[in-house]
Amino acid sequence: MTNSGQSPRSLRVGEEMRHALARIFEHGLHDPALAGVALTITEVRVSPDLKNATAFVVPLGGSRTAEVMAGLKRAEGYLRRELAQAVKLRYAPALHFTLDTSFEHASQIDALLRRPEVARDLGPVKKARKKTGDAD
Repeated sequence: MTNSGQSPRSLRVGEEMRHALARIFEHGLHDPALAGVALTITEVRVSPDLKNATAFVVPLGGSRTAEVMAGLKRAEGYLRRELAQAVKLRYAPALHFTLDTSFEHASQIDALLRRPEVARDLGPVKKARKKTGDAD
């Protein structure tokens, strides 16, 4: 995930919210779709006015993602109240959850770069750089 275009304040608030959500998830949620599921919050993006927040999540193991996302949607109100108590802001931001696909995307790029025809094409570039003394 990239944080381009966000102010330092919204980055700080987003990171504080990420930590607070992680603590809330540690204690567990009562929704059956979320029971026993370990979630990773990779990032929380906050709007410039701090009234909306999008949390990017990854269920560990990648299983039951549709069910987990539906459970998080149902728990948004509860999590917003818990977050308002944990992170002191003037307004509790509206909270939304999105599945973080950046790890899958990175894996696909890595797999493409490891293909023999791509490695063959990249091979001469690396050798040429080493001959000229450029860093990799």
